[in-house]
Amino acid sequence: MKIGRVTISDRASTGVYPDRSGPEIEAVLRGILSEAQFHAEIVPDEREAICAALRRFTDAVGCDLVVTTGGTGITPRDVTPEATRSVLDRELPGFGEAMRMGSFAKVKTAILSRAIAGTRGRSLILNLPGKPSAVRECLEILAPALTEALALLREGEAHVCAPT
Repeated sequence: MKIGRVTISDRASTGVYPDRSGPEIEAVLRGILSEAQFHAEIVPDEREAICAALRRFTDAVGCDLVVTTGGTGITPRDVTPEATRSVLDRELPGFGEAMRMGSFAKVKTAILSRAIAGTRGRSLILNLPGKPSAVRECLEILAPALTEALALLREGEAHVCAPT
């Protein structure tokens, strides 16, 4: 299983401070998907840079899962959902809804997140918030659906519903 992780941050991409959320994605997912190989990139909050990273990890590297962190809020520089949506084949709104509702119980401002998820080819793309503790919380909320989605994408066309 190949996993791409993309940290979206103007400051981390220029070395102003270290990336803490990207390594947190890897730490949590190693507990869920132990056989994973990780590929990492840090990009600025620029729509084209985000799109290019998502396309590279899905189309060229062939990642089963691409997880972003950062850029999901409501400031003018937060463009991760728009960039993600522009490369998706299909959106999976339940992922974002589950993260917002699961996190809302602890942090009332979680409903400000615009994180989305969806598929591109046989890759699952998932946006996460930029705070390391929120990364962990959201991945734990999504773990069962995440593993099921990845299994269904791996099956691809071989998955056929039973006749009724």
